[in-house]
Amino acid sequence: MPNLDFFRSQVLVSWRRAGVAAVALAGVILVSAPGHAAPSADLWPRWQAHDAASTQRIDHQEWDQLLSTYLRTGSDGVNRVDYAGLKRTDRPSLEAYLSRLSETPISRFNRNEQFAYWVNLYNALTVKVIVDHFPVKSIRDIDISPGLFANGPWGAKLVTVEGEKLSLDDIEHRILRPIWRDPRIHYAVNCAAIGCPNLNPVAFTADNTEPMLDKAAVAYVNDPRGARFDANDLVVSSIYAWFEEDFGGNEAGVLRHIKRYARPPLSGLLEGRDDYSDHTYDWSLNGVSGAES
Repeated sequence: MPNLDFFRSQVLVSWRRAGVAAVALAGVILVSAPGHAAPSADLWPRWQAHDAASTQRIDHQEWDQLLSTYLRTGSDGVNRVDYAGLKRTDRPSLEAYLSRLSETPISRFNRNEQFAYWVNLYNALTVKVIVDHFPVKSIRDIDISPGLFANGPWGAKLVTVEGEKLSLDDIEHRILRPIWRDPRIHYAVNCAAIGCPNLNPVAFTADNTEPMLDKAAVAYVNDPRGARFDANDLVVSSIYAWFEEDFGGNEAGVLRHIKRYARPPLSGLLEGRDDYSDHTYDWSLNGVSGAES
């Protein structure tokens, strides 16, 4: 006979990982939807190791080449990936790049090299997940994460670095966010969705990270995906609601962040606002159409 208490505990763990509050009462799991379902930053101390004096560089030329070949900017300003073309022609190049990154002793590099490494690894892994399961309409349909109620690929262990198996969640929420504590990380990592900030057209490097992060923040905030007005209602990306802790901890903090990067006409419309009316997100795949591939 199955251990019912163990089953209940596993269900609760799965729901907590999904950001959902769950209560076991008389053998029944009661579930309430949260305001947001994003993981909190949870430092994995092992990845704090670095060599501040290191001058070693990591070559991301392969990723640059793949981006220049398969990334297309649509008329709507959304950067889309030709997943079909990449799968058909350059899948071995993507796999070779990821293999090389996985073999890199990243703890021996300085912080700037590490940041670029983790962002590029995250984005390249996300593209590989899509390529491996293409065609697919949304990354959320790729249910390879462990757990009874898991959704999407973010919890699956996809790569091994320095002997540690890592998932996309590990890279974003246990390495990047807690170590660097920079809200602009959300403009750097891409989840293969239309609603996400654009996949950057060039690889991150230690030298270009700062200007690229600022440019990406300005681009997203001033795009309707980041912030827009419906009549007098301010509608923002759900990223700001899901990760409110990274943007000041409340709606006023979110608005301060958005105002920092807002440009006319948005900046003028935001004057006097310290909260938003709603948030939204488009999970449709950021792929090119068949005619464009």
